[in-house]
Amino acid sequence: MNSSTTISAELALRLVAPDRTTVPLLATVEYAANDPYALRVAFHVGNDEPVEWIFARELLTVGMGRLVGDGDVQVWPGPPDYHGSLNLGLSSPYGDALFEVPLAPLADFLHRTFEIVPAGHETEFVDIETELDDLLWPS
Repeated sequence: MNSSTTISAELALRLVAPDRTTVPLLATVEYAANDPYALRVAFHVGNDEPVEWIFARELLTVGMGRLVGDGDVQVWPGPPDYHGSLNLGLSSPYGDALFEVPLAPLADFLHRTFEIVPAGHETEFVDIETELDDLLWPS
């Protein structure tokens, strides 16, 4: 397996306003085998630079079936009468946001990540020496 493999996808999300109206939003999700536990998500908000968050791959996977996450990020399945979505709640010092994520394209993307780095094999893709060097000798 190639530890330099990176994949990405664009997802059409919905930002849920406090009055429950939704605003369409595009996000780019990226996964790299050399950072096997993480997904990077760039939320494209107008003409500004994207707002980037890093999530544990497992968090989004587990969140498809039940509420998961503490603190800044929570993920849970959409309501039973609204099949096909995942709720993603984000909290920061700048405010809170709730997104509805379409389940099918997210599940497809996550499936592709597990083809690159199977669950339980993440440590095989981490370069421990490089990680230790970065921790002990910051540039």
